[in-house]
Amino acid sequence: MRALTGNNVHLRALEPEDLEFLYEIENDSTFWEVSSTETPYSKYILQQYLANAHLDIYEAKQLRLVIAINKSDEPIGLIDLFDFNPQHKRAGIGILLLENEQQKGYASEALELLIDYSFKNLNLHQLFANITKDNKKSTKLFKKYHFKEVGIKKEWIFMEGEFKDEVLYQLVNS
Repeated sequence: MRALTGNNVHLRALEPEDLEFLYEIENDSTFWEVSSTETPYSKYILQQYLANAHLDIYEAKQLRLVIAINKSDEPIGLIDLFDFNPQHKRAGIGILLLENEQQKGYASEALELLIDYSFKNLNLHQLFANITKDNKKSTKLFKKYHFKEVGIKKEWIFMEGEFKDEVLYQLVNS
């Protein structure tokens, strides 16, 4: 677990005890824009998801980890690798933090941990992130870790009656 532990937070696998936390996150419509969700999830569906959360990243093509406070193990967010492609050595990365836990450095620490893990343990060559143009907090966070803007997907996200541009950021492990 050393590779996924920072000074204030650690990244850990989902546990059955995370059902309520996952239910809260997945059914919070303020997060739906970043997760491409349009409808609430039932606890039953989330229980099934948790039952399969143990699948290896090579099998599931994704890895979802809980961001938890070191001292209490309290879950405060999620960080994901998605669209994992071992042939081309790349994956997408996404992060979500409860609003009351933002602006405390936790997202930054979690992102740094997962970047390091991705390059050193999974031997990835590159990571990418899709961020809507108006998401200034995420843009600032990913740029801090040297993600470069490589393209704009025009009017890519439709949310609350309007289209938004989505910016593609890329970090290449050189």
